[in-house]
Amino acid sequence: MPKHFIRKITPDHQRIRSHPQLQVFGRRLHDPNLWHFNRRSASGAFAVGLFIAYLPLPFQMLYAASLAIVVRVNLPLSVALVWITNPITIPPMFYFSYRLGAWLLGVEAIDLEFQMDLQFMLAEIGEIWWPLMLGSLICGTALAAASYVTIRGLWRWHLVCEVKKRRALRRARAGLSASRSEPETPS
Repeated sequence: MPKHFIRKITPDHQRIRSHPQLQVFGRRLHDPNLWHFNRRSASGAFAVGLFIAYLPLPFQMLYAASLAIVVRVNLPLSVALVWITNPITIPPMFYFSYRLGAWLLGVEAIDLEFQMDLQFMLAEIGEIWWPLMLGSLICGTALAAASYVTIRGLWRWHLVCEVKKRRALRRARAGLSASRSEPETPS
């Protein structure tokens, strides 16, 4: 079951509580909602993690942790989800966000040869900042909303399937025990 796998790969809550950068939250880190894994906390954590992942900001894990603590959703899952932005996924994600933002602002998108160096970033940031930020906010919000609805729907579907299995098992057991208790009639 995915729930057990996610619990296995997430760090221990005691280790996260003792993390030096998270000590600014004090007693809020002891909120049980940050550590439980249920429909509300998982869907909220997906929304928080994927929203923050789309923002072109440094230290995304700290922003995700902060937002997860404020809205009281699963902290380890929301922090882990920001890792969908990595050196392989950042260029297509941010390029799409930039193009979307430029289109919405009505400005012509600049065709850039993207380079991962500080000089390139500082030279081009003035030109691309507003379209990139607008596109990232829209993509992040859309992805957060879609993931929230999807996770809640999948969780509900899983619960309905489990209830159906249990009912069928109970019926099978009731039918089996009823057939054993009836005396055999001669034909």
